[in-house]
Amino acid sequence: MDQLSEVFELVEVRGLVSGGFNVSGRWVSRASLVESFKFIAVVSGRARLITDGIDAPIELLPGDVAILNNRSRLELSGGTGDGPVREVVPVETGLSLTGWSTNDVILGGRIDLNEAGRTLLLEALPPVAHVRASPTTGANLRGSLHRLFDEVAGHRIGSAFAIRQHAQLVLLEVLRTYVEQAELPPGWLRVLTDERLRPALTLMHSQPDKLWGLNELAHAAAMSRTSFAERFRDVAGMPPRAYLNRWRMMLAQRALRDADVSVGSLATELGYASESAFSTAFKREVGESPLRYRYRIRDQALSS
Repeated sequence: MDQLSEVFELVEVRGLVSGGFNVSGRWVSRASLVESFKFIAVVSGRARLITDGIDAPIELLPGDVAILNNRSRLELSGGTGDGPVREVVPVETGLSLTGWSTNDVILGGRIDLNEAGRTLLLEALPPVAHVRASPTTGANLRGSLHRLFDEVAGHRIGSAFAIRQHAQLVLLEVLRTYVEQAELPPGWLRVLTDERLRPALTLMHSQPDKLWGLNELAHAAAMSRTSFAERFRDVAGMPPRAYLNRWRMMLAQRALRDADVSVGSLATELGYASESAFSTAFKREVGESPLRYRYRIRDQALSS
């Protein structure tokens, strides 16, 4: 099983392009941020990124992407020459293909997730996750960025649909590359990409209603009970039982959002002895009762 894809679907992760620019000469672009997760992608050229929460500017090279995690402001600058610095405002449409291979071409967007996803990504990423398009790991990312820019600037029929699809692929390549390049903190992104723990995760993900014991999980991972427990806590930042509970709650949130299953039936489906035991666990994890969560999420969907 591909647990990372499974979690991505559960947290409804989407990459959306919000704008960009194609510019030559010296330039600067500034913005206040309201999105929890913003991404900046350098299609060609280079840029210097400044934001709150980092000690020094970050140099972004061709193919690089930066994900800003819950930052409040952004400044990008770049270009060469003796002319005045041009203030650039990103545009949603109307990007030009002219000179793009020699100019600084920047795309910006946001990462949308549901509440569970925002919590997970906030834990998994630093204030700025800098993903480098290195020769060994960045070829797919650079290719994805070029195809995305071609759709944004090409104005072809069906471009809106194509942009959404390419943005999703860019986001996937960004996270794949980041996993390969970075020393991930303990948490869901690190545990989902740990090959030694994958067999144990497969059991928990495929049969969440079963109260898996350490012996069974350790046996699946071909590890001793002690070694497995230590590795799982080091990688996931929590013991297996806590991870299983969190996984159950993510499944519960999806069911409460998208289906009309009763709370009692959901409790049984996820392996809880009673509806009250499930409701207590749900409120502890999510902060509100299952029914209150269902009504709030559906009211938000209707008003959006």
